[in-house]
Amino acid sequence: SELIEEPIRELTMEEHLIERKKKLLEKKMHIATLASAILSDQKIKKLKELRSMLMNRILMWAVTVRKLVIVSLMELFKDITPSYKIRNQKLREFEEGLVSQYKFYLENLEQMVKDWKQRKLKKVMYGCEELCELLVALPHFNFHNNIIVLIVPLMNDMSKSISEMCCEAVKKLFKQDKLGQASLGVIKVISGFVKGRNYEVRPEMLKTFLCLRIKEVEVKKDTEDINKPKKVHDIQGKEKNVSRMQRKWKKAEEKLERELREAEASESTEKKLKLHTETLNIVFVTYFRILKKAQRSPLLPAVLEGLAKFAHLINVEFFDDLLVVLHTLIESGDLSYEESLHCVQTAFHILSGQGDVLNIDPMKFYTHLYKTLFKLHAGATNEGVEIALQCLDVMLTKRRKQVSQQRALAFIKRLCTLALQVLPNSSIGILATTRILMHTFPKTDLLLDNESQGSGVFLPELDEPEYCNAQNTALWELHMLRRHYHPIVQRFAAHLIAGAPSEGSEALKPELSRRSAVELFEIYSMAAMTFSPPVESSNSKKKDKILQGDSFLNEDLNQLIKRHCNEVATHSPLDFTKYLKTSLR
Repeated sequence: SELIEEPIRELTMEEHLIERKKKLLEKKMHIATLASAILSDQKIKKLKELRSMLMNRILMWAVTVRKLVIVSLMELFKDITPSYKIRNQKLREFEEGLVSQYKFYLENLEQMVKDWKQRKLKKVMYGCEELCELLVALPHFNFHNNIIVLIVPLMNDMSKSISEMCCEAVKKLFKQDKLGQASLGVIKVISGFVKGRNYEVRPEMLKTFLCLRIKEVEVKKDTEDINKPKKVHDIQGKEKNVSRMQRKWKKAEEKLERELREAEASESTEKKLKLHTETLNIVFVTYFRILKKAQRSPLLPAVLEGLAKFAHLINVEFFDDLLVVLHTLIESGDLSYEESLHCVQTAFHILSGQGDVLNIDPMKFYTHLYKTLFKLHAGATNEGVEIALQCLDVMLTKRRKQVSQQRALAFIKRLCTLALQVLPNSSIGILATTRILMHTFPKTDLLLDNESQGSGVFLPELDEPEYCNAQNTALWELHMLRRHYHPIVQRFAAHLIAGAPSEGSEALKPELSRRSAVELFEIYSMAAMTFSPPVESSNSKKKDKILQGDSFLNEDLNQLIKRHCNEVATHSPLDFTKYLKTSLR
C-alpha cells in the first residue's frame, strides 16, 4: 500500500526567528566548549574543529557564527601562542598544529578582505579588526610580516573608518615596540607602498612615523677601538691551551645562549641601535623623496613635522642641502603658517644639534618666524601657537649666545603684542616665554621703562627684528593684560610688570614658574569647552536682606502714594449714557 506523506508545514516568521535564536545559542555553547578545551588541554583537533566552523554555509546563522568564531579564534591565538617565534626544526606536535591552524586562520581573514575589496561586503570590518589586534598583540610570532602586508594597504583605504583603525593599530605597535624589529618591518612596507603609489596616499600613513620610539642611532666609529684586535689575539692564544672537547662544549654553550637570547627577545643595546638606525634611514629616504619630487603634495605637512621631530638624528652630510630646501619652501609662499613653522623648527633642531659646528647664518629663519607670529590669532590658527613656542625655545633660549640684544628685544615686544589677540592658554604660554627671555637676557628690562634708550623710532610694521628699533618702545600691552578676564593672564602680566622677580609678593607660585610654556599652553587649553580655572560661584554665604518694592522709590513719591491710598473713596453711580447723548448732539 502506498504511504501518504504528510506535507511539511511551513514555519511562520516568528517561528523562524525562535528557531534561529535556539540554534545560535547552541552554536555559542559549542564555541565556548571548544575554546575551553583548547585552553585547558591544548588540543589541536579542537582548534581545527573550531576553525572549520568558519566554513558554515547555513544562511540563517552563517554570518553571525562566522563573526563569533573569528573573534574567539583571535582571543585564543593571543592566549596560547608562545612568546617566541616557532622554528621549523624539532617541532612538537602542538606547536606544529598551532602554526598550521594560525596560518589557515590568517588565510581566512585575508580572503575576507579580498572579498570585500571585490564585492564591498560588510564583513571586512570583522576581518580587519582581528588583523589589527593580531598585529599589535603578536609582533614576535610567525607570519607577522604577512599581517603587515595586509594592514598597510588598508591604511590608505577609501573607507575612513578602516583607514583610521589600521593607522591606530600601527601607532600602537610603534609605541610599544621597545626593540624595533616589528617597527622596521612595518616601515619597510609603508615606504615601498608610498613609493609605489607615487606619493599619492593619505597623510595619516606618514603621521604614524611620529610614534616611533627612536631616541638615538649608530654613529660612525672613530679610531678609538684600535686595541680590540689585540684582545682577540690574546684570547685566541689562550684558547690554544684548551682541549678540543672543552672548545666543543664552549661552542655548544654559546649557541644555546644565543638561542635563549633570541627566544626571550633580548633587548641588547647594539641590536636596538642597528634596528633603529636602519628604520630611521628608511624614514629619511621617504621624507627626502617627497621633498624632492612632491613638494606640493598633501604629505608635506606630515614630512615637515617628522623632520622637526627627528632632525637631531639626521646625518651631518645632509645638513646643507636640507637647509637650502627648507628655505626655498618658505620663500615659495605656498606653505601654510603651520607648515612654515615646522620648516623653521626643523632648521633650528638641525643647527642646535650636530649642525652647531657648521658656519651657517640662520638670520633668514629668525626673520620668517618674526613675520609669521602675527598670522596667529584667537581663531583657527590659535593651535599654531604651540609650534611657535617650541620654535622660540630652540631659537632664542637654547641659542642665547648667538642671539643679539636687539633681536631679543624685538621678539619680546612682538610676543607681548601677540598675547592681546589670542586665546587665554596661548597668552599664558606667550607670557611664560617672555618671562624666560627676560631672565635669559637681563638687559631687556629696559622695555619696562618709558624712556627711549637710543636714536630712532620703533617700527612695529618692519619684519626685520634687528632693525626695528625695539629699544625705543615699552611693553604697554602688559597693563592691558593686567585687566584680562583670565586670572592667570592677570597674574603673569603683574609679575612681568614688576620685573619678573623670583621672590616677593609679585613672584609666581611654583606650579606656574616650574612649568614650561608648552605645558602651560596645554594645561589651560579650552579645547574641551571648559574654563580653567573654573569660574567661582557668585552665591555669597550670607543671605542679603530682600529689598521691598517701595525702597526703590523717591521719598516724596512714597508719601504721595500713601496719602492717596489712605483717602476714603467716594462711590458715585457711573452713568455713561449722558456722555453718549452729549456726543450725539
